[in-house]
Amino acid sequence: MWLVRNHAPALFLALLLEAGCHSSTTSANANIETLRKAYAAFNRNDIPAAVAAVDPQVDWTEPAEFPGGGAYSGRAAVMSYLAQSRAHWAEGASLPERFIVSGDKIVVFVHARARLNGSPEWHDTRLADVFTFRNGIIVHMRAFADRRQALQWAGLSPSP
Repeated sequence: MWLVRNHAPALFLALLLEAGCHSSTTSANANIETLRKAYAAFNRNDIPAAVAAVDPQVDWTEPAEFPGGGAYSGRAAVMSYLAQSRAHWAEGASLPERFIVSGDKIVVFVHARARLNGSPEWHDTRLADVFTFRNGIIVHMRAFADRRQALQWAGLSPSP
């Protein structure tokens, strides 16, 4: 009994830490599922569903070299950008290949493959999107043409 009483604070702390880790993992898994749904919605051209988990005041940045690239502020601006970029596709998809969690950020390695309207050629691009979540809501997104830069920006070391 002495052992339990004198170590109760340590035991309680250990249980809290374990619960916190589980909660963090559960939260990350829920955020990844949110992103899977958003990419699927974008691919079927359902832009409202694609931004369902986006904060009304979101900060969204696309590389300058991307068509329509630049900074967008707010859900309405992001919806407009996504609709405009998707409107040029005759067919294609933006497929998440890998999700990497780094604190409140999730790096998504994406394989975008599209054929534009009026063109027989397919365009293949491998890029990375970094999403920052707060309470299950996307508050920031930054896209990168270079996956290594995305990892660095998210505070991760790129593998060689």
